[in-house]
Formats: sequence, structure tokens, C-alpha cells
Amino acid sequence: MAAEHSDRPPVVTGLGIAAPTGIGIEAHWSAVLAGTSGIGRISRFDPSSYPVRLGGEVPGFKAEEQVPSRLIQQTDHWTHVALAAGEAALADARVDPADLPEYEMAVVTASSSGGTEFGQHEMEALYQHAPDWVGAYQSIAWFYAATTGQLSIRHKMRGPCGVICGEQAGGLDALGQARRLTRRGARLVVTGGTDASLCPYGLTAQLSTGKLSTVADPAGAYLPFDRRASGYLPGEGGAILVLESAESAEERGAPQRYGTVLGYAAGFDPAPGSERPPALRRTALQAITDAGLEPSDIDVVFADGSGVPAEDLAEAKAIGELFGPRGVPVTVPKALTGRLYGGGAALDVATALLAMREGVIPHSGGTAEQPPEYELDLVTGAPRPAELRRALVLARGYGGFNSALVLGR
Repeated sequence: MAAEHSDRPPVVTGLGIAAPTGIGIEAHWSAVLAGTSGIGRISRFDPSSYPVRLGGEVPGFKAEEQVPSRLIQQTDHWTHVALAAGEAALADARVDPADLPEYEMAVVTASSSGGTEFGQHEMEALYQHAPDWVGAYQSIAWFYAATTGQLSIRHKMRGPCGVICGEQAGGLDALGQARRLTRRGARLVVTGGTDASLCPYGLTAQLSTGKLSTVADPAGAYLPFDRRASGYLPGEGGAILVLESAESAEERGAPQRYGTVLGYAAGFDPAPGSERPPALRRTALQAITDAGLEPSDIDVVFADGSGVPAEDLAEAKAIGELFGPRGVPVTVPKALTGRLYGGGAALDVATALLAMREGVIPHSGGTAEQPPEYELDLVTGAPRPAELRRALVLARGYGGFNSALVLGR
């Protein structure tokens, strides 16, 4: 019997990772600890005519080995990655959806670009040929909710499903919604997110923001909170998580529990030119308060770290106002992957859970020298051993979205 209106924090019992740092928990975590970057020259198409030629691609991913053949033809690369990560997350949680009531399981994922590559190919068919060359699956494969729908169908999860479109912040928003569902009676929610916008159409759309780094050296192109920061690089992949109510995890004897979701909040920045401050500090404080904690209870911050100097400074100020100058260790492991948009914050959550389990804070990629005005206790150079009980994950999305999630060990 599913718990109704439970106030106990839900538990993360399974992780599925497909990221530029590797496929699977161990591959990803080993790369993060070693500081091994997954950023390189884009290989999914020829980027030589574009100002940005670097990105983070999932290495060695073969859809035909992970996804039923009929779904490969019906869905985008972004959904292929999520289906594989979802399968891995359920296997990691050692849960068979067939053993649980269909209407007490749900799916909530994050998406930013939708099925960009699939959509590009269909648009090419339209303008190079005729409307009848466009396949029927264009109507669903590009759609933001395609991944949620395919996960739900594949695993017969018929509870309240949804998709969150908040760009980079969406991964935390999906987990926040998943927590709400467990409080309302859902036993299990497959959540998190992936993205895949490394195609000509997707890259062109991203260039319009003016925030991508055009540095040609992979080691110096994406450096969050660094004096040399020049923007960020795009990436693909992400993480899918299994979030269960505490009661459900106990009832089925879940073999592992990576951590709990203690608090969540979302905000939106004021319009440019407004006298109101950015919302990130307030959002982070609301998440900490939602968890029943004080800022001093947080042991590490997994920062958004966009690599855009003005945005990095704003985030550093928000962290400093909340915790005091150098008041809490801060890390940005996404420097190794690029920004994964709908998949980025979910991957940060997975990394934070592994960090708490292992008692070590991963360092921030190639970042070497932060401007003195940032005043952050930034973990650089090598991982830092630490007793980690609670972590704060921050995420900001293009246009003003920002979210914060508090995790407990």
C-alpha cells in the first residue's frame, strides 16, 4: 500500500549515468576524481565552420546496444541516452517495475532542447524535398515530453508523469516535483534528465546566447570561477535517478540508499534593469529552510558555475552572502563535461550523492586562479577528503530560471 502524504524525505535508490565523463557510475566517478575531462572536438558533425568546435560527448554510446531498434527510429539521441540511463538506474536500484502497482510509479524528467537532431533531419527533408518526406514521428520525437513518455511506456509507469523545461535549472525542478509526488502517494519516481543538442541546428541556437566559449584549447575553454573564464561549452548526456518514498524503500528492502532529498526551492531573476537583486541567494536560502536547516549545516556547494564572468561573480556573491567569505567548500565538476542543460543539474545531483557516500569533494576541472573578489573556498587541483552530511546543489537556466536542492546523506 503506497504511503499517503508522507513527510519523510524520499530516498535516491538508483543512479543511471551517461555523460561525457563516462557511461555508468564507476566510469563517471573515476573520471571526476581523476579530473579527466570529457571535452573534445565535436565528432557528431563537422564543426570546422563554427566558432565553437568543442563539446562534451558521451563516449562509446551505441543506441543499438541500449535501445530497442524500433525506438531508435522513432526517437532522438537525447531520448536514447535517457532510456539507457533509466534502465541502468532501475537495475542499480534492483527494482522490477512489474512488481509495483502501475499507478503508484511516475516519471518526471527535465528537457531543454528536446529532440534537436531528429528535428533537424526532418526539417532538412521538408525543405530539400516535400512535406510528404517528413516522417510521422517528427510530431513526437522532437517534443520536450518524449523522454518522459517513452520511459513511462517502456516500464508501464502510469502515475502522474511530467516534464520540466527550465534549461539547466530543470534537472533540480524535476527532482523537486518528484519529491512532491512521493509526498502524495507515489512509491517510486524515475526522474532526472538528459540532453543532446550537438548538431548544427542545436549549436547554432546556442550560439545566439553569446555565452559559449570560442577558445580552441579544450583545457582552457570552460573554466568556471577562473580569471581566464570566457564562457562555457555545450555537452550531452546527464543522469536518471530512482527516487522512492522512504516507506516504499523500506517495504521492498532497497539494497542501497545514496541519500535523501531534504529541501528544494525555485526562483526567477527579475527583469534586466530591475533594482531587485538576482534570485539565487534567496532561492538557495529557501531550499535550506525547506530542509529545516541553517546555512551552517551545509557541508559543500555544487555550484552552477557558468563560466560567464558576470554570472560567476553574481553566483559567488550569492554564495558569499549566504555562507560568508570562504564559508563553505564549493566545487564545479561540470567543468569536465560542459553544460548539459536538461541533464546537467541531474548529473550534479548524482555526483553530489557519490561525494557524500565516499566522503570526498571532487575538484573543479582546470580552474586554477579565481579573481580575489569571488572569495570562494573553491576546491581545485585535487579532490578534498571531507565529512559530508548535507550538500547544496545550485542551477541556473537561460532566461532567469534558478533552483536549489539540498541533499542529505
